[in-house]
Amino acid sequence: METTETTSSASSASSPFPNIPPVIETDDREYRDTGVPSTVAIAGHPLHPLSVIFPIAFLAAALGSDFGYWLTRDFFWARASIWLIGLGLGGGVIAAAIGLSDFLKIERVRKRNAGWVHLILNVSILVLTLVNFLLRLGDAEARIVPWGLLISLVVGTLTSISGWFGAELSYRHKIGVVGAGSRRYP
Repeated sequence: METTETTSSASSASSPFPNIPPVIETDDREYRDTGVPSTVAIAGHPLHPLSVIFPIAFLAAALGSDFGYWLTRDFFWARASIWLIGLGLGGGVIAAAIGLSDFLKIERVRKRNAGWVHLILNVSILVLTLVNFLLRLGDAEARIVPWGLLISLVVGTLTSISGWFGAELSYRHKIGVVGAGSRRYP
């Protein structure tokens, strides 16, 4: 009969993922369990991954339109940027509310560094996006170069990093997946 220690060391050796805290955390129990379902889902399908697509697209496009304005000084790009930032902010608030529900109700999320980093980065993104939007109200062109463009670039960078940590939660820690796992811990 195998001991618990032998089983634990055997499963650690078989994990296909590295463990490099705080950047990458691996827990073999999470890798092997069925996953934790999202707290906000329709027919078992989690809504948070769906809800982040549009804000990410709008904010990435805003960065592109800011570059377009910087290169051409065409008012079209300034107007496009403020609309894209406003839509990104509105959609981001919806995605944040859904994500916050999972964060508060699923213990596994709060036990992982990826959950905290994802939360902090997304709050930072929303605050910077609000500042970027308010900066442009009244005169969409006046503050694009350099501040609006710089904020859009920071938001784009933070969004990429946050997305990586969100993927860590879904794929490595199996949070917000279709599964029958405990909302607490495996």
